[in-house]
Amino acid sequence: MITTKNITKSFGSVQVLKGIDLHIDKGEIVSIVGPSGAGKTTLLQILGTLDRPDGGEVRVDGVDVADLSTGQLSEFRNRHLGFIFQFHQLLPEFTALENILIPAYIAGTTKSRAQERAQELLRFLDLSHRAQHKPAQLSGGEKQRVAVARALINHPSVILADEPSGSLDSKNKAELHQLFFSLREKFGQTFVIVTHDEELAQLTDRTIHLRDGLVER
Repeated sequence: MITTKNITKSFGSVQVLKGIDLHIDKGEIVSIVGPSGAGKTTLLQILGTLDRPDGGEVRVDGVDVADLSTGQLSEFRNRHLGFIFQFHQLLPEFTALENILIPAYIAGTTKSRAQERAQELLRFLDLSHRAQHKPAQLSGGEKQRVAVARALINHPSVILADEPSGSLDSKNKAELHQLFFSLREKFGQTFVIVTHDEELAQLTDRTIHLRDGLVER
């Protein structure tokens, strides 16, 4: 599902990634861990096509993303990748339902089909009763579940999560962690999760340890 070969990335004179080789299988839930400054978020952004490496190769779902133009990358990202962030990044002026629908409308999905898919996700995530509430009216756990639904709306092959439980209390954190496995079972996605949470890392199928821009063997 995801393969990288000798990925490098520098910011100015600082080399953040020094040759990353990875292979992540379809349906795997993989955690990426390591100390601050190890390059975890930079790697996740490259896997998610939000940034380009200085060198090396990235293939996602069989596509060499280096071959895609900026417009093609945007379309590929919208249709094949879902993102979950630590602070959910919901638009405050929109309801939960409207936030979930945004990527579907960007993809050109018809309103009826998008609404049907959003309602399916709301039911699965036990959020139907909160569909018309704005983010300020939702709990932290509810906001993150809305963000999960938004990530899933276009049936992406891969979900990329950056510290997804970092802002949650212990109860909501445990529920979110279990949710990832339920989603994999129901929808079959591949998950790549950057985390400092040792409990989450231990739950995943495999843990990739990053240190000083390299994968520890």
